[in-house]
Amino acid sequence: MTDKLHIVGGGMAGSEAAWQAAEMGVNVVIHEMRPKVGTFAHQTGNLAEMVCSNSFRSDDDEQNAVGLLHWEMRAAGGLIMASADAHRLPAGGALAVDRDLFAETVSNRLRSHPRVSITEEEVTDLPQEGQWIFATGPLTSPALGEAIRQQTGSDALAFFDAIAPIVYADTIDMSRAWLQSRYDKGETEEERTAYINCPMDRDQYEAFIDALLAADKTEFHEGETATYFDGCLPIEVMAERGRETLRHGPMKPVGLTNPHQPEVKPYAVVQLRRDNALGTLYNIVGFQTKMKYGAQTSVFRMIPGLEEAGFARLGGIHRNTFINSPTLLDEQMRLRSRPNIRFAGQITGVEGYVESAAMGLLAGRFAAAGILGHSLPEVPQDSAMGALIHHITGGADAKTFQPMNVNFGLFRPVDGLKGGRRGRKDRYKGYTDRAKAAWSDWLAQS
Repeated sequence: MTDKLHIVGGGMAGSEAAWQAAEMGVNVVIHEMRPKVGTFAHQTGNLAEMVCSNSFRSDDDEQNAVGLLHWEMRAAGGLIMASADAHRLPAGGALAVDRDLFAETVSNRLRSHPRVSITEEEVTDLPQEGQWIFATGPLTSPALGEAIRQQTGSDALAFFDAIAPIVYADTIDMSRAWLQSRYDKGETEEERTAYINCPMDRDQYEAFIDALLAADKTEFHEGETATYFDGCLPIEVMAERGRETLRHGPMKPVGLTNPHQPEVKPYAVVQLRRDNALGTLYNIVGFQTKMKYGAQTSVFRMIPGLEEAGFARLGGIHRNTFINSPTLLDEQMRLRSRPNIRFAGQITGVEGYVESAAMGLLAGRFAAAGILGHSLPEVPQDSAMGALIHHITGGADAKTFQPMNVNFGLFRPVDGLKGGRRGRKDRYKGYTDRAKAAWSDWLAQS
């Protein structure tokens, strides 16, 4: 076979697409511009480098849509999930990973695959010939972004994405903080103590909010309007929406008891999640920020237990671009105006590591099937994969299209199951049972 599949971008989506296509028997070339051309957020040249968080979110495949997506990717032999499982860290009911070991594993397995080659180069246009998948992620280079705009005939949409700071564990004052997962969730003691918790009383919380609101923030270029994805809002933006917003979001005090003062209910709690297997690094959960570096250190050291915190990485903000997929892509993720080109990952308007990798999985399979001369059946809409791809390729309103995480709101109702809070558990189980059956059938036919 002489036909090759070219994949631009070696992130979550590109890596998964390459793995799936190579496993189907197609030769793959990954075009990754790093480390020759760097980005704002990446620090290495590894494939599938995680830059915002080290969490794949909930691993519950019966009551959570992203956990169901984990299940479907595992069932499809996904490289991203296999690598995540190999390097998972205690995180209660979530799937968090050692980001360095995870990226090294993905890189090594692709580099050693006999059908995969990797070239370090920047692709700046949309080729006329050959089969291509563009999985350039939220940090698509300006030159390629311009080429995409010229081809699609419309401006690529954009929003701003933020990353959270990482703290050295040995600089956290454990005489004030404590180890506990919310509601003691987890099957092992290690999982039940996966988070470091820093409590605040009301006065501390109010002073913290005042400092957030007053802190120096990153300014945007003239004419730029910052539109954020709600799942990754900077903490200052949340604070601006109301003084209690953070206390009902990432700083909610529920499900936690401070062993240093068990009789005192914290007014708010800041959580930190382990970021590596050694337990030497912790990221501040939900604390994406656009504060300038100097402001970050002073504001975050107001948190009880972090007064002497040392930061391995401070937070930051970057531009995130995505295309209007409902208008531009067909049901197999091909660019309607150029069917030899597919898009995958965050650039298609999905949000999150898992969702990006899932769209890479589908794009890789679609492209490989085309090269091999056969077609795949339509992805069942009742699966998590199908619900997500249906949303981005036609289910969403093109006029108001914004990045979307997988969620049960994208699923068709299950007959006979009532809504409401009391029936939610049965309804979610109905979604997942139906999805697993539909996805298993699709894999058997593919």
